[in-house]
Amino acid sequence: MQEEDESSANTSRNSRILTAKSFDVADCDGKKGQASKLCGYLNKLTGKGPLRGFKTRWFVYDPRKCFLYYFKTPQDALPIGHIEIGDACFSYDVEAEEGLFEIHTEGKEFLLKAPNRQVMHYWLQQLQQKRWEFCNMPGPRDSWCSPTPLYPHTGLVARDAEAMPYEKPSESMESVRNDFALELDNDGLIGHQTAHVPVAQPTAALSSLRQWGSEIRAGENRRSVFYTGGSEDWEMVDPPTKDPAPSDCQHRESSSHFNRSSIGSAFTFDFRNPSKIKRPFHSGSGKPNHSAESSPVEYNETKISKLQLRIQSQQEEISQLQEQENKLREELGSQKELVRLLQKTLRSAQCDWPSTVGPHNHYLEENEVDKALTERDTQIKDLCSHMEKLALEKESLQQELKGLKIKVGEINEQLGMLMETIQAKDEVIMKLSQPSGEGETQSAECNSPSVTREQQELNTLKDSLQGYKSQNKFLNKEIIELTVLRRNAESREKLLEAKYNSLEAKLCQVESKYLVLLQEVKSPVCSSSEQTHSGDVITRLLEDALQVESTDQQEHPVLKPNAVSEYDIYGFKTVPEEEDEEEKLEAKKRALDLKSLSLTDQETSVRVKWDNYLAITMNREMVRSPDLKALMRGGVPHIHRSKVWSWCVSFHVKKMRDCQPKDYYHNLLCMANDKPNPACKQIELDLLRTLPNNKHYSSPDSDGIQKLRSVLLAFSWRNPDIGYCQGLNRLAAIALLYLDQEDAFWCLVAIVEVFMPHDYYTKTLLGSQVDQRVFKDLMYEKLPRLHAHFEHYKVDFSLITFNWFLVVFVDSVVSDILFKIWDSFLYEGPKIIFRFALALFKYKEEEFLKLQDPMTIFKYLRYFTRTILDARKLMAMAFVDMNPFPLRQIQNRRTFHLEKVRLELTELEAIRQTFLRERESTMDGRTLISDDEEES
Repeated sequence: MQEEDESSANTSRNSRILTAKSFDVADCDGKKGQASKLCGYLNKLTGKGPLRGFKTRWFVYDPRKCFLYYFKTPQDALPIGHIEIGDACFSYDVEAEEGLFEIHTEGKEFLLKAPNRQVMHYWLQQLQQKRWEFCNMPGPRDSWCSPTPLYPHTGLVARDAEAMPYEKPSESMESVRNDFALELDNDGLIGHQTAHVPVAQPTAALSSLRQWGSEIRAGENRRSVFYTGGSEDWEMVDPPTKDPAPSDCQHRESSSHFNRSSIGSAFTFDFRNPSKIKRPFHSGSGKPNHSAESSPVEYNETKISKLQLRIQSQQEEISQLQEQENKLREELGSQKELVRLLQKTLRSAQCDWPSTVGPHNHYLEENEVDKALTERDTQIKDLCSHMEKLALEKESLQQELKGLKIKVGEINEQLGMLMETIQAKDEVIMKLSQPSGEGETQSAECNSPSVTREQQELNTLKDSLQGYKSQNKFLNKEIIELTVLRRNAESREKLLEAKYNSLEAKLCQVESKYLVLLQEVKSPVCSSSEQTHSGDVITRLLEDALQVESTDQQEHPVLKPNAVSEYDIYGFKTVPEEEDEEEKLEAKKRALDLKSLSLTDQETSVRVKWDNYLAITMNREMVRSPDLKALMRGGVPHIHRSKVWSWCVSFHVKKMRDCQPKDYYHNLLCMANDKPNPACKQIELDLLRTLPNNKHYSSPDSDGIQKLRSVLLAFSWRNPDIGYCQGLNRLAAIALLYLDQEDAFWCLVAIVEVFMPHDYYTKTLLGSQVDQRVFKDLMYEKLPRLHAHFEHYKVDFSLITFNWFLVVFVDSVVSDILFKIWDSFLYEGPKIIFRFALALFKYKEEEFLKLQDPMTIFKYLRYFTRTILDARKLMAMAFVDMNPFPLRQIQNRRTFHLEKVRLELTELEAIRQTFLRERESTMDGRTLISDDEEES
């Protein structure tokens, strides 16, 4: 992908000043234990036409998509573009410019340039390794061209991805790849400071038209740099202005001089005067070496002198053009002054004319006045046309001046390249011309030129041989890897084709069974034998429909004969075993509907939006913003949920976490193991009752049970006022599915101590009771018909909704909707619970209004949330239909109901105490009779 509207190229000579510090494999995550990211500076060929050239870009490899993103600077949030490495092939040419290599992907070619050959080899080898790892990544893929892993990196659901069988690369293949790998020295290539080191911006003598125009527009603060042949130093030349002042002209004539090295040249010698260059031609005796090597140097000096003469002539032409331009400006200024004087005279004449012309003074006739005015108008028009001609002439001179400056730049570039060649030859001559001893014979001196040439040719051949060996190794490895990847792609294609055929055959079987069922239902039952046959057919169809795919039944990880697995991606059982056939059929139907909804275009667009958002936040941390809030309300994809939840928890508990030592959680665990806690007994009783339908918490040996016990014990020691409350186990269990132990502990802290009001999980559950009163008020306001319906039949829906608020809908809605609710809940807080509770009732409002019996309504209340499957429709109701929904309104109503509930609890406590006292007095006055006395 070509970048639009970029400045022109950096030349090949200028890229050499980029040292090995321009490349780095930086640990962009900044966390210990995480894999470091491949990132660093490279030059990329961009632009079109005269603006085409190399630009320095910051490249970052993203392992999630196997993309190589490039930015203008490491601090940029939005990437300019990306290169798909998963489908790419790499190549370079030994005879091409040093550090230059190509990446071919999807019909596009990207030409990149490293500072040197070693850095180029390192980049190529790293990109090959990243492509190999990505293409051999375990697990299914969610797209055809650039697949991404479907599983997160932390939490209990990550174990499913680790346990998934996949075909590992063979050891022989790995050994072959290692044989062709290049041994590179990473000294100076790996570090953490690369992104913060300023990039050395190359300065080319040949700049583009756009750069030259920008320098002209910059004014006095940014002057153009030109080399004037008649002077000893480089000179700052002011760009021409439209209306120059005399002071500006003087300033331009007396512009300051500065040293040649201050402009950031790529050369370390001065080529302003070739005669001043110290040539290392002298031997130890102090006499110059008159070998044959001096002849090409003299020829080059002659060529350089000719170039300097051309430069001087061009500079003279430029100075003449500038003198002409100055004269034209002076003439233009004088003409403007003349026009100004004429206009002033005309205005004064117009002012004096009425006063001088009167009834008694008719010496100036009217026709004479008209004649004078006409003459002056003619003069003004002539002056204006003359000014236009001068302006056109000025523009043509400026264009000619631009062309001359470009030619001067080209000549300077050629001169620099020649001087670089001469210096290299001088160094070689100096090394080869040193005497091997004082007794060197004259014959050896005569044969030295031929020996020197042969030695140079030998060294050149050795370098070329080494370069071709490295290229041969790289290309052999590239060919082997591409062959293996192509074969793997063909195997995947065959497996997908087999899967398609299997699913098509299964569809035909389902249609056939469906037709048989319709025929049996349609045909009348005439006898008991026919009825028995019909029942057998329906029984077999039901048995086939209730089959699900277990882990042991999978013949291949790609080819899946059944559409519904035994467990969903969160570990929940899709079809519970203890239910009857009717409920199992309903559960199977619900699982199929959920799978069809997850394959819609809306869910795909959500994943694409999250991929783009995480790509632009690659160089920085996520921050709260309206865009992120909208994404959170749409739900977080499964592959990104672990990272997003971890960030949300860290954001809410950052202040509390910073106040504690780093090993705070482990200290709490040690305390829980050393000292008994009153909550330990109740925690142990509730562990297996937490999520019995989830495979991570289904048995005492499950990994989730051990982690859940640790989190709950640590929290009971952190918050002894609460200790443990039924409901905390489910909150921690849901957090552990996507977070590690410590993050799940802080997630529980955030929910209890940050989100929920005080006394929400205490023994009195005061905060929970207050929220039920607030929710009733909101039902009356947002859903008045449904609220009146419940009041009419005296149905207390708080008996059902109380658990919604206490455990944030765990075990109340289907798993897909549950985790989307938690996405918004961890970002926005408890207001989300009110929104979704109202949305659930609005979703089924019409069904509730049709029910006319209290028992039927209450029975429907207990399971209606499990029948809601369309998460998109539910979220639209929660975030659109419930608006406006200010948090201040909820807080005010909480304060109002809090006092009322406290008074009621006080009255209840007084009644309880009175009852206990009466009971004690009654028990004391009662005469106790034994059983023997009663029988007698």
